[in-house]
Parts: sequence; C-alpha cells; structure tokens
Amino acid sequence: MEKTWRWFGPNDKITLDMLRQIGVEGIVTALHHIPNGEVWSLEEVLKMKNFIEASGLRWSVVESLPVSESIKYGGADRDELIERYKESLRNLGKAGVTTICYNFMPVLDWARTDLDYPNPNGTTNLYFNLGEFAYFDIHILKREGAEKDYDAETLARMEELRKTMTPEGEKRLVENIIVKTQGFVNGNISENDLDPVQKFRDLLKLYDGIDAKQLRENMAYFLSAIMPVCREYDIKMCVHPDDPPRPILGLPRIVTCDADIEAFLNAVPDPHNGLTFCAGSLSAGAQNDVPALARKYADRTWFVHLRSTEVLPNGDFREASHLGGRADIVELVRIFQRVNPSLPMRVDHAELMLGDEKMGYNAGYSFHGRMKALGQVEGVMAAVDREISEEKK
Repeated sequence: MEKTWRWFGPNDKITLDMLRQIGVEGIVTALHHIPNGEVWSLEEVLKMKNFIEASGLRWSVVESLPVSESIKYGGADRDELIERYKESLRNLGKAGVTTICYNFMPVLDWARTDLDYPNPNGTTNLYFNLGEFAYFDIHILKREGAEKDYDAETLARMEELRKTMTPEGEKRLVENIIVKTQGFVNGNISENDLDPVQKFRDLLKLYDGIDAKQLRENMAYFLSAIMPVCREYDIKMCVHPDDPPRPILGLPRIVTCDADIEAFLNAVPDPHNGLTFCAGSLSAGAQNDVPALARKYADRTWFVHLRSTEVLPNGDFREASHLGGRADIVELVRIFQRVNPSLPMRVDHAELMLGDEKMGYNAGYSFHGRMKALGQVEGVMAAVDREISEEKK
C-alpha cells in the first residue's frame, strides 16, 4: 500500500521535508483555511498540490472535503450546498486529486474523553471513558432524556465521578470532547468560541426528529447528486466510519457495522461510492469482526486507516499499539495488499512519546508516535509482500 500521512498544511509543525525523510510517499490533507460549505477553487487546489509536489511528494487523498450539517439533516439550503460541493469536486478532479475521504457523522466528528491517558511504558494515548462521557452528556450538556441512553453500570460510574468532579475537570471534558478533537479539522466548534457548550446544544437541535432512517436517506440523496461528477472525473468518495461506532448524544450514527456499510453501498451502487476502512473506528465496536469486514468490503475500499483499539467490558475503549488490539493489522495488510497494493494507507492516533507532548500537536497526530507506527506497519507490509512473492513461485 502507498504510505501516506495526514498533514495539516503549511502551518503544521511537521514539515513535508520531515515526512519525506521517514519514508512517506503521499500526503493526506485538505484546504483547512476554506470555511465549510464554500467552494474549493481550482486555483487554491493547484496551489496546495504544487506546494506538496515541490517537496517530492504527492497529494494522494483529500481528508476531508467537509459535508455541511445542512446536507446531513436535510436543511432548506442543502441543494445549494451540494452544488458547491460538486464544484469543489470538479476542481479537485481537474487537478487530478481524486480520492476523497469524508464523513456523515452529525455535529461531532470523533469523540474521546482523555487525550493524554497514561500507558505502562510512559507514553500517553487517547481514551474513551463511557462514564465520563455520560457525565458530560447529563450534567454539562444537560441533554433532555440523556439518562435513558446509558445502562445502570455506566450511570453508577457517572455518579461516583460526580462526587469528585471539579470545575477544572468539567472544563477538561468540554475541551477534550467538543473542542480539541474538532477545531483543527474544520469542525463545528473552535477554541475561539466563548460558549462552546451552548453552541453545541444549538447544533444538536438541528437534528430534532432526524432518526437513522432519515439520515440514511439524506446520505443517499447527497451521494446520488454527486455521482455524475465522480464518474466524470473518476473521483472515489470514501466515507469514514463513525467514531465511536454507536449512537451518541441522541444523534443517529449510520456507518458503524456490517449492516450499515452494506446499506449505504447498496443505496448508491456505484463503484465511486466507497469506504474509508478505518480499522480503529471499526475495532472500537465490540460488534465488529474487523478482518471479516475487510475481506467483505476490500473491493469497495479506496483508503485505509491502520490503527487499533482495545475495548473494555465496561464500554470504555483505548487506542492500542499498531501491532495489538482488536483490529489485527497484520491480517488487514494481508487482505488489502492482495486486493489492491496501490491503496493509500495512513497510520493514525499514535502514542505521545519522546517529547511529542511538548510540541502542541493536534490530538492523535503526534510525530514520533506516528513515525514508530509507520515503521511497524512498513515492516508488516514488507513481510506480507514476501509472503505474496513466495505464493506466486
């Protein structure tokens, strides 16, 4: 697979020269300076493409060309926003950047409660604590009826947490759940928002009455509208699975498991409608057999995120080593290398280590941690390539 790396543009502390030196071949990035819903002009697309190519790399994947909330919930202006989206796709197609990762998660992209969870080896990583998330939902967000979405064990954990919670602890949960994991990816909340909790409540209200069935219909409407442009320029749209793969905060999530993936692929049965196979997101759902999903959907997968998680009995999950956890990355490399050895792949959500914690990197996107993960995965790829060569003899 092609070794790619998520890079956040010219202001990223990790430079393209650094990435070339560690063996990265392709760049995964976006035009983060353009607001959601606005057209990516051909001029801006070419400016980014040329900047990347000047460093001897290529712009392999767009992650992400954001889908506006109004498209997701079916607002009055969704057709106008879809037309702008199509224009951005045309400009990317004209520039030859034709793999587009996006998501259809309402309001919240990905969620963690702890961004610096200590590991036994002295590193830290991302963690999702269901009890803390319930506290945020019930006592900070104060979402009506939220208690019904959690089991008795989780509510008991939340009540124990409530006894020792401080204002600083509540602020940390707000920052971790709706600010620090969102603002650097054209998210709905930024660090400049004076009242992020109220803004978040307002966003949730937009989805009143939107259930999973309606959200699926809205996704199919969007995909059907853009497929003619995708066919014209051979653009591969690859949706990112929901993270975590479960309904949260009263919002439906529709890319969480085998049945969900099959449903959206069948709803718009065009090969340009495909999947970003995020092994981390999928492995965070105890319901998912990740290698089995890879075997089933490899021929509709256009981008791969290799990371892994460990799911705990109480509903928590944590990022695992790229050679550990539930995802079985060794087997995933075997599957994808055989089906399409040119697939772009990137490692993801690695440890903070060797001074990463002092650099102010975006949550989940350390340098040394991802460099270690890339080295691990590159070794797996080399071993699998040897296996495949031996099989052909």
